[in-house]
Amino acid sequence: MKHYDYLIVGAGLFGATFAYEAGEKGKSCLVIDRRDHIAGNVYTKEEDGINVHVYGAHIFHTSDKKIWQYINQFAEFNNYINSPIAVYKDELYNLPFNMNTFSKMWNIRTPQEAKDIIASQIAELNITEPQNLEEQALSLAGRDVYEKLVKGYTEKQWGRDCKELPSFIIKRLPLRFTYDNNYFNDRFQGIPMGGYTQIVEKMLEHADVVCGVDFFDMRDEKNRLTGQLPDGTQVSYDKILFTGQIDEYYDYKFGPLEYRSVRFETEKLDMENYQGNAVVNYTDREVPYTRIIEHKHFEFGKQPTTIISREYSSEWKPGIEPYYPINDEKNNELFAKYRELADQEKNVIFGGRLGNYKYYDMDKVIAAALETVKEELD
Repeated sequence: MKHYDYLIVGAGLFGATFAYEAGEKGKSCLVIDRRDHIAGNVYTKEEDGINVHVYGAHIFHTSDKKIWQYINQFAEFNNYINSPIAVYKDELYNLPFNMNTFSKMWNIRTPQEAKDIIASQIAELNITEPQNLEEQALSLAGRDVYEKLVKGYTEKQWGRDCKELPSFIIKRLPLRFTYDNNYFNDRFQGIPMGGYTQIVEKMLEHADVVCGVDFFDMRDEKNRLTGQLPDGTQVSYDKILFTGQIDEYYDYKFGPLEYRSVRFETEKLDMENYQGNAVVNYTDREVPYTRIIEHKHFEFGKQPTTIISREYSSEWKPGIEPYYPINDEKNNELFAKYRELADQEKNVIFGGRLGNYKYYDMDKVIAAALETVKEELD
């Protein structure tokens, strides 16, 4: 039987960061993933010289200098700035909502003109206590911005009418009164030249890695610190770092947590440039997809062909890949029950988006993993 200090379930950023740091401290790690590749949702694969973001657009951004320096040890980043475009019917707008957006929408030039129009639209509606997401968005941005850029996109994302969605989903709508299309406010931003998979490969250099393995198939039900790999190898470990779904780990004892999921239709096109931008959102309800990603623009590609992915938001059910935790009151209460069980574990650590039932940007995933390393190994 082969023995490891840690079994790490999930080869995404959280698991890989932990594996790298544990390896640097002399710990042995076995990393498994039920998918047939490493890197989780940040997985990129090269096709025709283009690094395809297989599970959707991933732009690394952070204001934490230490995290920026940390990730840069594994790859060189370019100077990509995320500047999405929104298409509403036959109209095209810059995102995030800024003076370029307002200038196009109302044929104006100055910040004061934009502020006056938005304020007058909000005043006309006279919404004092928003009862749903629609009223919340209207009370923050007025009718034009809501109708053209928020309503349809949000309804596609959540699969229901904005009047049926709770107001807390949108706590604020950032309205920028400058001509600035940079989506993020963070100090550091970019895409790794050559894609994200190389980063995770380097992070896992100290570990043994086996893909295409389901933890629930390999584990020994009587002794959860032992298991058998598909090739018959018997393995044991002192601790488990689990980055899968916490509710699945506990056999859905209190019922399943809810998620939103996304699916992608990816297509190679025999043309040099399809849409002229990496990310284009489609904000009217009638277009079935939420956005189209043209992957070459993440790295300023000049290839003769291009690859696009249409992104569709979808309801989640067990068996479908979960993406976004739905952190409403009902699900948070359910998660608290699972968290209580997790806190009693002596040999199992939960981490990542699914293990902690929490949406993380990439920099926050790495920061959380490093914090876990500190608690566990320092």
